Formats: sequence, structure tokens, C-alpha cells
Amino acid sequence: MAEDYYRLLGVARTASQEEIKKAYRKLAKKHHPDVNPGNKAAEEKFKQVSAAFEVLSDQKKRALYDEFGEDAVRMGFDPKKADAYRAYRDQAAAQGGGRGGFTDFDLGDIFGDIFGRSGDDGPFRARAEGPTRGEDLHSRVRVTLREVVTGTERVLAIRRPVECKKCHGTGHVGKPRTCPTCNGSGRLKQGRGPLSLSTPCPTCEGTGKVAPPCDVCGGTGMVEETARVTVKIPPGVQNGSQVRLPGQGAAGAHAGPPGDLYLEVEVEPHPLVRRDGDDLTMELPVTVPEAMFGADVRVPTFGGEVTVRVPEGSQAGRKLRLKGQGVPALKGSGRGDLYLELRVLVPERPGAEAKAAAEALRTAYRGDVRAGVRL
Repeated sequence: MAEDYYRLLGVARTASQEEIKKAYRKLAKKHHPDVNPGNKAAEEKFKQVSAAFEVLSDQKKRALYDEFGEDAVRMGFDPKKADAYRAYRDQAAAQGGGRGGFTDFDLGDIFGDIFGRSGDDGPFRARAEGPTRGEDLHSRVRVTLREVVTGTERVLAIRRPVECKKCHGTGHVGKPRTCPTCNGSGRLKQGRGPLSLSTPCPTCEGTGKVAPPCDVCGGTGMVEETARVTVKIPPGVQNGSQVRLPGQGAAGAHAGPPGDLYLEVEVEPHPLVRRDGDDLTMELPVTVPEAMFGADVRVPTFGGEVTVRVPEGSQAGRKLRLKGQGVPALKGSGRGDLYLELRVLVPERPGAEAKAAAEALRTAYRGDVRAGVRL
């Protein structure tokens, strides 16, 4: 039996959505493959808690899971199948005379009768052997603020599962034989009492046949490869943004389509420039004479150097706006602005003449410059 989803997340069955979300985030952070590179156990745990969260964070799926448990997963959380299951269950209880009766139920028979079969194998076998989409993969990519403004490309080495070439994704080679677990029936009986259920055999996945496992992939049908993937990072991405690469995830099983690759963008802090949305702010050092008398100064931007006029009588902290020199909008058109925050610098080692000039400035101030500073 699969592990209980509530137990996986470490929450009570009465847990609120916020408690479930908080528990999932803690476990996902702990077991994330990026935090535990090469740790298969952590990767498997990450998949399990993600599957549990996917169900319990959805009110409708959670309700079906609370009612049917693992059978809800087998039903694919299909409300119609759930209604059919209830109807058969109630009918069985009535025919069996309550708790004293015994009725042998086969979920495959129930759903096959109502929703159609695939030959004599039932819907579970068709599901096991049918095309299955590959898993989505997640990774990270670090970019600089300059690359955020200009856009960039990265060539990444991604480890991902692909179909085994020796067994062509089947996971086995050689001639199939009767499954020893289910004796070829493809199903196992589970449960006792008034309602007994028949579920797909885990050994043969409901086929009734098994074959020697492939010695290359170990029976999984998949092998890992390192693929080089070229990624275009669009201008304007935010820290934490995700870039989706369709079809670059894990290979699908039984000719199913591959999953997608999601890259989380991490923007490195810039030592001189800070970002606020699409706007940028940078401190611009100026001399006392440039601030007093005004001056044309050269300023670097991510698009190249420009000349900026510092107005006469500028005070420290004054902001000058360079329109359109910020970050391009990720969606739509337009760009943010670049703001230059003036920082007036005095000479570090003034000589006698500089000291005399500064002394002469005393008479230029009118009143106490800190008169309005109050706490």
C-alpha cells in the first residue's frame, strides 16, 4: 500500500490548507534535488511529498482521497468513476445483507463495465502500457543584472532520463513468462470483509506477464544522460522567475511525450546598481565644484556611456532621471528608467588652498543647516 499522504506531509487529516502548504514547503526545501545532488532517496522523497501536496492542496481531490484513500488515485480522481464506485459498493452491501455478507469486487471490472475495456485486460492494463508523459524537471540558472537588461543565452548541462536504447523503454528483454506474483491474472485481491478489491499486480503492472529485466536500465526502461541545452533568457526577468523549455524534461514512457524543463532564474546582486521593478538606481559621485556650479559628466549605463548634466546648486541625494535606461518590460513594450542619486564628495586629503577655500565657504551658508532636524 502507498504511504498515506497526510503522514507523508506530517499533518493531521483535519489540517488547514495553510498548514498543508507550510508543511510541503518545509519538506520540499529539505529534499529538493538541487539541495541534495545525486541523493536518490531525497529525490524520491521530494517526488512523494510533491504528489501528496498536489492532491491535498486541491479541495476536490482531497475530498475524494479522504473518502476512498488510495483507490481515489487509481480512479484518477474522476468524479464519474467515484459515483460508479459508490453505486457498486452500496449495491454490494445491500446484496450481502450488511456486514455479515461478503462481496468480491474488482475495480477493473467496475470501471471496465461502465467506461469501456481494452480487450480482456481491463482499463488498468491499458493505463499501465499506454503512453505516459515524462516528468517535468527543475533547475536553476544564475544571471547578472546586465544580462537581465540585455537578455542572454546559457548552455546548460542537464541530467535527465531518456528511453533505454537496448530495451526501447520496455524495461525488459527476452521472452515474457507468466507472472509468479499473480499467476498470470494481472490482479491481486486486497481487503477482507464485506468489500474486497482487486487491484493491478505491482510485479507485472497488470499484464500478467514478466520478462527478464534489461541489464542496461535495470528494468526501469530509462537511463540518465547529460544533455546540453541552450536557453534564451529574455530581457526583464525577475529574480525567481521561471523559464519553461517545452519538451526538454524527462522522456515519456511507452512513446509518451517528454516533460518540460523549468529553470528558476536567480539574479546576482549588482555592487553599484539596485533594481525596483523595471527602474534602476545608481549612486553618482560628483565633486563639490560640480555640485555647486553644475557640470557635464560621463555616466556608464548598461547600454553604453552617456553624458549627463548635473544642475547648478545640486545637493547630495538629488536624483537625476535617465528615461528608458532601465530594464525592458518582460511583457509588453517599454523600458524602465535609470535614476542617478548624487553623492557629493569632498577631497580626502585637502591641501592648504583647499582648506582656505572651504573656510571661505562658511560665510555662504545662511543660518543653521540642521535647524529642521528634529526627532
